[in-house]
Amino acid sequence: MVVIVALGAFLMTLVGGWTAQRVTDRRHLVLGLAGGLMLGVVGLDLLPEALEAAGDDVFGVPAALLLFVGGFLLAHLVERLLAVRRAAHGADERAPQVGLTAAAAMVGHSLMDGIAIGAAFQVGGGMGAAVAVAVITHDFADGFNTYTITSLYGNDKRKAVAMLVADALAPMVGAASTLLFTLPAELLGSYLGFFGGVLLYLAAAEILPEAHHDHPARSTLLCTVAGVAFIWLVVGIAG
Repeated sequence: MVVIVALGAFLMTLVGGWTAQRVTDRRHLVLGLAGGLMLGVVGLDLLPEALEAAGDDVFGVPAALLLFVGGFLLAHLVERLLAVRRAAHGADERAPQVGLTAAAAMVGHSLMDGIAIGAAFQVGGGMGAAVAVAVITHDFADGFNTYTITSLYGNDKRKAVAMLVADALAPMVGAASTLLFTLPAELLGSYLGFFGGVLLYLAAAEILPEAHHDHPARSTLLCTVAGVAFIWLVVGIAG
């Protein structure tokens, strides 16, 4: 049952990536929507779950928030180091490695989504169904963002599709793995906090500025707001 439910996440992820691929003539709108989806996932989904599950405070600060800041700073450090390296070689284009690394993080997140489905079914059928609905619905955003991020940094279509397929398969692998072990809630919460920081950096420092660089239109801003609102709707329905 767990793996069958994860199949829904697999299909929804592919639909999200296909949508991102088909609207390349409105790239600024795609990036604006992707930024909104990422912001919504971080602020309305990942962080609340991380704060609830990550355990005790560390020197007066929730562990999930410390890891959130650490993820943000690590993403910034990696991006700056790559920028310095490109400048030293006289290259101005974006480094494809950044896109692949970010997409790999999305795959890791989807793997944890599958584990979350399996862990929820270990608690009970009702809990499993609720988590499955939330994961399957927001995996559209995951697929959309995975393809968009990979392409944004200059990777070709073949690599973008490969990362999309990996992201789609990850929930099924994660769900199947829970038949073999049980993941401690504190570890899951810590991961969600760290990944949230990485994702927020990509949205705020890369995706949204790129969306408004050539097309600072009101429609782009509306797409960003729509992305946040969509995630809010998903979270509210999943309850």
